[in-house]
Amino acid sequence: MGLTALDIFSSLSFAHLFYWSNALKNNETVKRTATIDGVTLTLSHPDASDPEWIGQEEILHQLLACWLVVDKADLPLAPRIVGMPGIGKTTLGMVATRKRKQPLYIYQCTSDTRPEDLLITPALAESGRISYHASPLVTAMITGGACILDEGNRMNEKSWASLAPLLDHRRYVESIIAGIKIPAHPDFRACVTMNNDESTFEIPDYILSRLQPTLQLSLPTFKDELAILKYHLPFAEDGLLKLTVEFLQRAHQLDLDYSPRDGIHILQYALKRLSQNSGHPLSKDKIWREAIARVLGDEALDLDSLAEKKRRALGQEKIPLGLSDFFFDEDSPLHPDAER
Repeated sequence: MGLTALDIFSSLSFAHLFYWSNALKNNETVKRTATIDGVTLTLSHPDASDPEWIGQEEILHQLLACWLVVDKADLPLAPRIVGMPGIGKTTLGMVATRKRKQPLYIYQCTSDTRPEDLLITPALAESGRISYHASPLVTAMITGGACILDEGNRMNEKSWASLAPLLDHRRYVESIIAGIKIPAHPDFRACVTMNNDESTFEIPDYILSRLQPTLQLSLPTFKDELAILKYHLPFAEDGLLKLTVEFLQRAHQLDLDYSPRDGIHILQYALKRLSQNSGHPLSKDKIWREAIARVLGDEALDLDSLAEKKRRALGQEKIPLGLSDFFFDEDSPLHPDAER
């Protein structure tokens, strides 16, 4: 089939006119472009995922509130969603976008992300000419979608600096490579997810002040975690599901960084191992423990010992104050400093 749709968009708030077209073949989009100030951009494709949000409804309402506009002079917020890996930060942004019925775009930030990666990347076309490819972020800006900058604190300051005007009242980006300024569509929305771990960059204050407010995603309750695992693995036996959730809840109590995603992987491995020998069923408990060890490591088989080791590594134990403390316990009657 040839061209089936041509949408032309213009606005008094924009200093440019762009168009984007879809050529459909076998019900699949094969070409999407936009022209801005004479430069034709190939647009990224939206994410087609349609996940479900389970539990913690309040934080979903908070994110949707950030994206509201309550007056013509008002602007949407670009919040940062923080929490440990694997608890659903990206899913939260995806579900919020679906509720707003907007196209969803996700950009995975990395330590080597460059400004041009975030905005517009040049490529050599078959004709030998330079073609320009819009990132998921820029595509969301043009089409009025929502973009999730995933794991934003893995990105360096130079890349963040290129987004400074987008995240304040100016709402535009400038591509040095393409030589154009791209204003954001009024419907454009954005959020940033950030992991609480040490393998990240420190985001500069002038960027953090733009990524407001902070939405803290907490660990799920027993009921919610069980529902999450059932949603992803509806074919898993109730016994294995409950065993895994009890393990995860115990890990949460001990402040160990195990997430629902870890639980899903544990169950997936265990179920696959059990299915290998259906004629000679293996001990489910043995296989489940094997899954724990293969996914999280042997140390995870003893959560209490692992938690104690973590506390020591974090320096939560009392530091010895003298030479005698290395040889005697604090409450030992043989300790030279013990009260007589």
